[in-house]
Amino acid sequence: MEILTKEEAKKIIDKVLAYSKADEMSVELTGKRTGNIRFARNSVSTSGETYNLSLSITSVFGKKQGTSTVNEFDDASLEKAVRRSEEVAKLAPENVEYLPMPGPQKYLESKGFLDSTARVDPAQRAKFAKDSIIPVRENKLTGAGYLEDSAGFEALGNSKGLFAYNKSTSVDFSITVRTADGLGSGYGSGDFNDSALMDTKVATKVAIQKAISSRGAKAFEPGKYTVILEPTAAGELISFMIRAMDARTADEGRSFLSKKGGGTRIGEKLLDERVTIYSDPTDKDIPAKPFSSEGLPLEKVVWFDKGVVKNMSYSRYWAQSKGVAPILAPDGFIMEGGTASLEDLIKDTEKGILVTRFWYTRWLDPQTLLYTGLTRDGTFYIENGQIKHPVKNFRFNESPIIMLNNLEAMGKAVRTRGNMVPPLKIRDFTFSSLSDAV
Repeated sequence: MEILTKEEAKKIIDKVLAYSKADEMSVELTGKRTGNIRFARNSVSTSGETYNLSLSITSVFGKKQGTSTVNEFDDASLEKAVRRSEEVAKLAPENVEYLPMPGPQKYLESKGFLDSTARVDPAQRAKFAKDSIIPVRENKLTGAGYLEDSAGFEALGNSKGLFAYNKSTSVDFSITVRTADGLGSGYGSGDFNDSALMDTKVATKVAIQKAISSRGAKAFEPGKYTVILEPTAAGELISFMIRAMDARTADEGRSFLSKKGGGTRIGEKLLDERVTIYSDPTDKDIPAKPFSSEGLPLEKVVWFDKGVVKNMSYSRYWAQSKGVAPILAPDGFIMEGGTASLEDLIKDTEKGILVTRFWYTRWLDPQTLLYTGLTRDGTFYIENGQIKHPVKNFRFNESPIIMLNNLEAMGKAVRTRGNMVPPLKIRDFTFSSLSDAV
């Protein structure tokens, strides 16, 4: 499948809109090429490439909506899909929160499409896998990894004259390495828009080192510890916080941003003054689609500025009910960091725990943002600026709000899971129990 150009996509959308008999109609056209390669026990197990071109049509009568999808693009199939969406809309109950579709918008330019990634082929995927498998075998370890690359586009149009178009690419890799006795485990990963930046050797080297070093873990008593969270671990908790910054839940008293007695905590200092977090679809490191599913423009938004809550996300409906402009939730965020490396943070730590990553993280209390989960794939004890030995994994009970008030130091931000996050040194991080899992 060739990625449709802006002009080609608009031609199809305009044709579909011309078939409409509804009060309003919106059309979403998406196309994507996705390739992957997977290996386990040091051998490639699956690989493949998929292509998909799909069109979604939403028709509206009053406040009744109906949606149909189609992946055949002859005139008869397109018109049939339009009629189907209209039939469904007429049978649907009214959506009392429905708002008329927006008209034409202006969008920022995102630079998330890279030709290098769009051209990734099976031979290059095989090389990515080989560069990871060979060093694992040479160290007599066992590795399992997965690489996925994609290139695609998304176009939106509606009967009010709105049209939006964006192209994007991505490549993601992760690997888990285990020792032969199963007692040591390590993890490495990378994600980029540009495949030229992907180095599976580097990610694998990290996972190998952690796997070898994590054998013979010693049990530590649960309690409050100074921790150094690598970006993958820190980013997981912070991403939960950013996704919870919804204005409606705050206004309704169901959020960590709700104020006792009513109101929200906008303008309050909730975090350490060194914490600034923002989103920007034009950011060079994590470029994102510059429009929402409704076609509203996404722009740079500062969520926390020197620890102060600056913005919450507002849906169109909730923004109108409050008399403010909509602010859309971001696809990714940037947390400003310092200049220190992870190694520098370790050297400056008298006693602490190094955490590679968390898993199985779950909500406990949305009003305090308390989460629980487990450490995994390399947890180590630090003493006098050096990693002394591995420790058994912990279950944690912690809130990113508390965590970011107990901030001691930050390193340089790096990309992880579609966000820019620095390694963090945190005091009094709560480990509630031990886990025997590796």
